[in-house]
Amino acid sequence: MKRKIIAYNFELTEALEKLNEQFEVHVFDSINPKTDPVFKQVLKNVEGIVGLALPVDQELLDQAPNLKIVSNNSTGYNNLSIEEMTKRGVMGTNTPGVLEDTTADAIFGILLASARRIAELDHFVKSGNWKGHLTTAEYAIDVHHKTLGIIGMGKIGAAIAKRANLGFDMNILYHNRNRNLQAEEKYNANYCDLDTLLKESDFVCLMTPLTPETENLMGEREFKLMKKSAIFVNGSRGRTVNETALIQALRNKEIHGAALDVYQIEPIKLDNPLLQFPNVVTTPHIGSSTYETELKMAELAVENLLAGLTGKRPKNLINPEVLN
Repeated sequence: MKRKIIAYNFELTEALEKLNEQFEVHVFDSINPKTDPVFKQVLKNVEGIVGLALPVDQELLDQAPNLKIVSNNSTGYNNLSIEEMTKRGVMGTNTPGVLEDTTADAIFGILLASARRIAELDHFVKSGNWKGHLTTAEYAIDVHHKTLGIIGMGKIGAAIAKRANLGFDMNILYHNRNRNLQAEEKYNANYCDLDTLLKESDFVCLMTPLTPETENLMGEREFKLMKKSAIFVNGSRGRTVNETALIQALRNKEIHGAALDVYQIEPIKLDNPLLQFPNVVTTPHIGSSTYETELKMAELAVENLLAGLTGKRPKNLINPEVLN
């Protein structure tokens, strides 16, 4: 009898083919893992899980006594209760080093879209409102030679700095737990404290991971420190921003606009006020969503899973202490 694994929100059949050769694969998409009866039944005998955004907490682990590895198909892993998994000898893996350039393209893209009002003016044209020469009501703002402040200068942050500095001659400020000397040398990035970054940047781009320290990092105080002409860009996680404070800042015209790829609740609710602002660009968490990159991530996730289930050390093991 083949060993059982779960593929959760894992759509790429090319990557799944490798698993089907060796395991009994149960595929689940768009279900509630806490209430779906078939999912809960399969959990009882499953040895591996591969996929995206499955909350692996104490409740799930209690129902999966044979679980050996959870292979996250993403760089982030805040959905995994790593400490609880380690106690139970369950490996956790992720897929770093694949999506940096793709995500940087997307986040810099929504920055450009917000500054140049691309989505808004696309609607303007398609609605038949373009009758002649543009007036000041349709004017946008420049990006080149402006100051970009990046909060979180990891690999993706550095890739954004590269596009901004080398492509648009932007001045780069950054705030990070540690200085990124490579970004300073290559992209003329200047390290500063958070308050200075917020006060001096024309664009504030949030790219931190979600941790207890970064949750609600951007709140009422932080938005008030920004220039009234500044645009806020979030490519990190929705919970790094106090959305109520952001909505208030937009309503009070404390900032010029926003470009958002992530939200506190995903998918975003249709009654969320953020969807009512014409000066807010909203994309559906598209950071790594190109076919090429998603396939690379899926193949790495499968590689990690296969290693963990065949007695090898996975390439991207998050909790190596579990091997002890």
